[in-house]
Amino acid sequence: MIRINPVYAALERTVFDRISGLARDTGAINLGQGFPDTPPPAPLIEAAARALRERSNQYPPGAGLPQLRQAICEYYARRQGLALHPDRVTVTSGATEAIAAAVLALVSPGDEVILFQPAYDAYAPMVRRAGAVPVSVALAPPDFAYPLDALDRAITARTRALILNDPLNPAGTVASEAELAGLAHRCVAHDLVAICDEVWEDVRFDGRAHRSLTAFPGMAGRSVKIGSAGKIFGLTGWKIGWMAGDGAIGTALARAHQFLTFASAPALQWAVAEGLAMPDAMLDAQRAEWAAARARLRAGLEDAGFVVLPNAATWFLCVDLAASGIALDDATFADRAVREGGVATIPVSALYEGEARPTTIVRLCFTKPGDVLDEAVERLARFRTVLL
Repeated sequence: MIRINPVYAALERTVFDRISGLARDTGAINLGQGFPDTPPPAPLIEAAARALRERSNQYPPGAGLPQLRQAICEYYARRQGLALHPDRVTVTSGATEAIAAAVLALVSPGDEVILFQPAYDAYAPMVRRAGAVPVSVALAPPDFAYPLDALDRAITARTRALILNDPLNPAGTVASEAELAGLAHRCVAHDLVAICDEVWEDVRFDGRAHRSLTAFPGMAGRSVKIGSAGKIFGLTGWKIGWMAGDGAIGTALARAHQFLTFASAPALQWAVAEGLAMPDAMLDAQRAEWAAARARLRAGLEDAGFVVLPNAATWFLCVDLAASGIALDDATFADRAVREGGVATIPVSALYEGEARPTTIVRLCFTKPGDVLDEAVERLARFRTVLL
């Protein structure tokens, strides 16, 4: 009998793959999986095409093109006031690879790793594959605040790390200064490493600037900062991400990466390096388009009788079904909405482990053309009428 690693033998299809598959099969509008359907910044496409013609298409340095690593440092210095060194930056095949490399480099069998729920569904399998134990700390709607008292109870002598996704997918919320300070204090007090998944750091609205946990006192030598060109520029298929860490952490990250993907497409690296150096006005224009789409979907949903939760970042809005007068749980609603209503959504309960999970919240992606959003709202409004 062929033996399958139990971590993967126990896994089912991800909720994103399943819901997107149903959307394709039924012709539903896909507001489930998170990606923009709007045109990407044209200068980046031209930069990639030019690099394919004029630059090498062979293996780049495993840690990433030096020009891209320098551009990442300059970008963070300009946008966030961070002082990173290119030698401590490793370019990865998307942020998911960076998370995997960080877990493999910093977590050992028997360790415990704090995961704030809801969480990107790759976190827990990655922790288990490293032989460690994921420990869930649940965040509750509508504000999804970080319960520091619950975190205190979850930390034990075996706790090695925590994974922080800020801004938070799927909720679109942003940790407060006080919450970040509290998390940093506990990392220092308990000698924990923070794996900071900050892919949504530059997809923020309403004038809220990003503050990285890595910048708090005592965190420089005990944290990993992970970023994503796919999220910054709305080019999810490029799969160019990066991770940065000081001292021994940075060295360990690079070593883990070299035995995962080794290197990523050089033409895309050249293009991202150019993009990060482009005027901030280009990003500001793209953010304005996304903000307008967010406002359009929110207004349409609220006019249709749906209660939309607060949102400050990401490409997602969340709807509270119970507050909207809908008696279905989120998983049932998502399944019926894609099959009967013609719109794909994501049940947020699928991004929790354990019993402490809300069951009335669904997530919708708003980075779609206006007419698509309008049609999705009309379909959901008709479907809501059927349910009431």
